[in-house]
Amino acid sequence: MTEGIVVFDGLCNLCTGSVRFILEHEKSPALRFAPLQSPAGARLMRRFGLDPENAKTFVLIEGDKAYARSDAAIRLAAHLRGAGKLLALLVLVPRPWRNWFYDTVARNRYRWFGRRDACMAPGAELRGRFIEE
Repeated sequence: MTEGIVVFDGLCNLCTGSVRFILEHEKSPALRFAPLQSPAGARLMRRFGLDPENAKTFVLIEGDKAYARSDAAIRLAAHLRGAGKLLALLVLVPRPWRNWFYDTVARNRYRWFGRRDACMAPGAELRGRFIEE
């Protein structure tokens, strides 16, 4: 059963690195992933009132609710095992502070971490976890 969908910037090195981290530290392989540059990613962003052309966050969709920015990171921690679960401690930081930090990193992500020319291509063993169409 799919527990959630992560919509991420498939051109951002930080974002694709985060997806790799999630894949390596998930409790169970329940999350699916959609690059926001894909038709599916853009459609999901619009469904939840977000502009895929101006996305500065990743989105975690669980059921009929979408979480963005630091709220998405905190909710995502519940899907991780090991030290990844420590992300949930961010809930102790007031939302305006954590979102300010999140927005600062998001605004500078290409400059600090680089940008790809094309979205990451998952290997055959992970292809079923990615939604593109």
